Amino acid sequence: MSVNTGSAKWSGTLKEGKGHVSTKSGALNDQPYGFNTRFEDAPGTNPEELIGAAHASCFSMALSMVLGEHDLTADSIETSADITLEQQAGGFAVTKSHLTVKARIPDASEETFMEAAKGAKENCPISKLLDCDITMDAELVS
Repeated sequence: MSVNTGSAKWSGTLKEGKGHVSTKSGALNDQPYGFNTRFEDAPGTNPEELIGAAHASCFSMALSMVLGEHDLTADSIETSADITLEQQAGGFAVTKSHLTVKARIPDASEETFMEAAKGAKENCPISKLLDCDITMDAELVS
């Protein structure tokens, strides 16, 4: 079992308040976040951006694992995750994560790549965590 920690500090109201987010590893250390970084493109981060980074990195690792089961090794896997936050009755909800993947994998067929990508999308731990629609565009590049 692995346990990792992220933490956040917040003070003030929703719109005028300010927060800082950190990780146990120190990869993030008191990075600013707030209403303005979430909805107004101010410098800093926001929860959806962090979820996107987590989903993209988890998927890439899962794809690497599945490819290994086919005796394939990627030269590169580039993944981004677009996280959609929508207002719904009763508040806001993350409704979608869209993965965009470009992978360079010597000797991989398109069929094997797409099968591996689908498996990684369905089985990476962050995909399993998210309660939203997960879609994907995957491209095998040469």
